[in-house]
Amino acid sequence: MSFRATNETLMKHTIQLLDVVALTVDLPQQGLRIGQVGTVVEILADGVFEIEFLSEDGATEVMAAVPAGNLLVLQYTSSKVA
Repeated sequence: MSFRATNETLMKHTIQLLDVVALTVDLPQQGLRIGQVGTVVEILADGVFEIEFLSEDGATEVMAAVPAGNLLVLQYTSSKVA
């Protein structure tokens, strides 16, 4: 199992509640770095989303308002090993 983003996914997918996303920029004011993975928990405004970032033990670490342009939607795919 893996997460994979493709150009086709990026062009066809509108960010929705509960999507798993990754940051495409650092957000130092929130202590977040490019590549960190979070979950969309609220749509705040057109193109702005509340993202929940968890610690390794599953506790909420940071809640941050992030514009869509700073997010990459991760698409879950099952990979089969031959």
